[in-house]
Amino acid sequence: MQIFGIGIHIIVAIFFAIHAVRNHREMYWLLVLFLFPLLGSIVYFFAVFLPSSRFDQSAARAGRALQASLDPGREVRDAQRAFELTPTAHNQMRLAQALLETGQAAKASEQYDACLQGPFARDAELRLGAARARLAGGNVQGSIALLEALAAEQPGFRTEQVGILLGQAYAAAGRQDEAGAQFAAAAHRFGSLEARAELAIWALANGKPQVAEPELEEIERTRKHMPGHSRKLNAELFRRVDAARAQAR
Repeated sequence: MQIFGIGIHIIVAIFFAIHAVRNHREMYWLLVLFLFPLLGSIVYFFAVFLPSSRFDQSAARAGRALQASLDPGREVRDAQRAFELTPTAHNQMRLAQALLETGQAAKASEQYDACLQGPFARDAELRLGAARARLAGGNVQGSIALLEALAAEQPGFRTEQVGILLGQAYAAAGRQDEAGAQFAAAAHRFGSLEARAELAIWALANGKPQVAEPELEEIERTRKHMPGHSRKLNAELFRRVDAARAQAR
């Protein structure tokens, strides 16, 4: 099939090439996409595009939540076993993520910091995970340093997630104006439940009800029409919003 005389597989390859450039992916992807447009596009979709998409993130989060409810320690055990058998950077990152998701921030940070000394030190996913672990473990300045560098060097990488986490880190450091700017930018650009909730929580905590109210209205509208399983998945976020609203009264 052709559009304007150009094969659809070429158009798809061009789309993924633009995505690769905008997100500062390795330049060998351009070679793969243009030398093998059909096969290269398929590989890029599953290896890069899908893992970075919001749908994939939501599905992965739901899957992890289900697994955690059935066997809370399984992923940590599996990741630990995999790392002991094959001590690669990939397996160490998997272990760090598993530790972080089970609330073991200090141990997770140790694993992430070890990865940051290796050949994947500039990997965006690694740096984002390390920043999360540092913030959860109380190393606020270390988290800010990683996030500011990541945002400057790879501005197209998970802009919403990086902005929200940076806002949380700024808030924890007492840099409230910068925190509010990050939350507002994420909420206005993406309009997601998480971004709106973070902006509302920050605004309520800082005596800015005029900023919080529009976000709270939209959050309640979303919660009202959200399926039951989605409400369960976002239960902690809703709990934080309700607690912030109660505290502000």
